[in-house]
Amino acid sequence: GEGSVRSLSEQVAIETRTRMLNPKWYEGMLKHGYEGVRQIEAHITNTFAWSATTGQVQPWVYQQLTQTFLLDPEMRDRLAQLNPAASAKLANRLIEASNRNFWQPSADTLEALRRAGEELEDRLEGVYEGASA
Repeated sequence: GEGSVRSLSEQVAIETRTRMLNPKWYEGMLKHGYEGVRQIEAHITNTFAWSATTGQVQPWVYQQLTQTFLLDPEMRDRLAQLNPAASAKLANRLIEASNRNFWQPSADTLEALRRAGEELEDRLEGVYEGASA
């Protein structure tokens, strides 16, 4: 048959929409608990690696990943309860993507992302004071 050739940028966009931003996919991952959160974090790390090595990841990808996994307090809490280490690593990876100019979030988004990252680090270290759902 006739295959189609996609650019890496197109492929990453498709992969992001059909997997990482698809509630069926990430809810399926979360059903696997600790390992599921590790898999979500691994996908974000792979996306970061594509940016670092090729520059072919569109900025909206990082914005949507941040919105979906870190700026939603309920989702952030679920990730942290299931796997505090992977959830903190996920936040740090998205902050690093901003620091490396792979995306330029608004000042408000970046501040919210940093606060989320600090909360996740505190949970990892056992000093989180917030309410757990």
